[in-house]
Amino acid sequence: MLVLTATGCNRGSYPTDIGTPAPNFTIHDGDQTISLDQYRGKIVVLNFWASWCSYCAAEWPSLEQLQQQIPGSVVLAVAFDSDPADYRQYVRNYNLHNMTVVLDPTDKSNLAFGTTRPPETYIIDRKGIIRRRFIGAQDWSTPEIQDYLRSL
Repeated sequence: MLVLTATGCNRGSYPTDIGTPAPNFTIHDGDQTISLDQYRGKIVVLNFWASWCSYCAAEWPSLEQLQQQIPGSVVLAVAFDSDPADYRQYVRNYNLHNMTVVLDPTDKSNLAFGTTRPPETYIIDRKGIIRRRFIGAQDWSTPEIQDYLRSL
């Protein structure tokens, strides 16, 4: 059973990237340009999501709370929606404002990490190294997750 779970989490060759430098990407979303490298020196909680993903909405409250509770961290929420209007309406509906939220309609950022099904989240340390990968919605307010992030 454990082997099946681990295989399911791997989705092929991933997460063999744990312990390696995170692939950089640059996203141009309206008047903002975001590059993963600009967050070097901070703990990055890189969350890939989509407006059509019902599980993504479940973790928004705890992701926004996490951003405020872990000094030296940044929650970077990257949407890979195909319809910019759906994305923008979703951001308004959920009032996402305590984290960095961007749209990458090119899918280059999520594909660089091997992510095709949201939600999927990577923890990247201050040196830009991938430390953890979470598949599926999480409760980011748990002491275990927050203690782990503080230890980085």
